Amino acid sequence: MAERILDASGLRCPMPLLKTKLELSSMLPGEELEVIATDAGSARDIPAFLKLSKHQLVSSTEADGCFRFVIKCGG
Repeated sequence: MAERILDASGLRCPMPLLKTKLELSSMLPGEELEVIATDAGSARDIPAFLKLSKHQLVSSTEADGCFRFVIKCGG
């Protein structure tokens, strides 16, 4: 289970991504963050950001318009 949970439900693009970046910047390497978002743009934006960062996407799921990402902080 992730050490931190960021509930970005109801926030519109680009806020879920910006809040994810901010949260990750305050975390230690190896810690995990679970992000919950309802904006469909998050399904594209968050994985794209992670590919360009040192953070790792552990899992990504979608159910009933709710997107969940588990991210391992890379430092």
